[in-house]
Amino acid sequence: MPAETAVLKAAVGANGRRNSHSAGDMVSQALSRANDSELIRAAQRGDRVAFETLVRQYDQAVLRLALHLTGCEPDARDIYQEAFLKAYRHIGNFRFECSFYTWIYRIVTNLCLDHLRKRQTRREDPATILDSSGQEMDLLDRVSDDRAGANPERDLMRRELGSKIAQALTKLTPRERMVFELKHYQGLRLRTIGEMLNTTEETAKNTLFRATQKLRSTLAPMRR
Repeated sequence: MPAETAVLKAAVGANGRRNSHSAGDMVSQALSRANDSELIRAAQRGDRVAFETLVRQYDQAVLRLALHLTGCEPDARDIYQEAFLKAYRHIGNFRFECSFYTWIYRIVTNLCLDHLRKRQTRREDPATILDSSGQEMDLLDRVSDDRAGANPERDLMRRELGSKIAQALTKLTPRERMVFELKHYQGLRLRTIGEMLNTTEETAKNTLFRATQKLRSTLAPMRR
């Protein structure tokens, strides 16, 4: 078994699920979060325990992000494992120009972008997406409705027009969809999104604008 695989399994388990920890361990993780720089430097010197600690601090956030962006648990777990393996292999290249949080999220988002591009080619985009808790939700739940009050007809319309939602999502490029979901479903700032995607805040803002315009155009008939 490759060394990096053994390290990852020791931290999160063979199935990509975190090994159980006591309440004391959870407190220790919270305290050590402020010491990421020390852990990274130790990991760069070959300290596997230090890297395992970093994995335990961020594994659930990484898995949630991958699950939300892919909408598929098996794919999310594959990306999750690949992200930490990649981080382990390249920890020596970390230059402390950003937080470890931003760095590992950048790895995950790039892996998800590649995955979405391949899936878009195969036309496998789902009619629904996942919220931050992993629950399915449709896009109309995030489109503002200025009409007074909710009504059963709107709920029925939402259920019947699932195919329209899928069509709206497929009209976004993988990068547009990534920016839209990171902003509206992960609640990240545009500056952070720009850093994750190796671009500027202004470019991320323009990408979000294009994505929003496309979605509004496609979903306009559903709002009438």
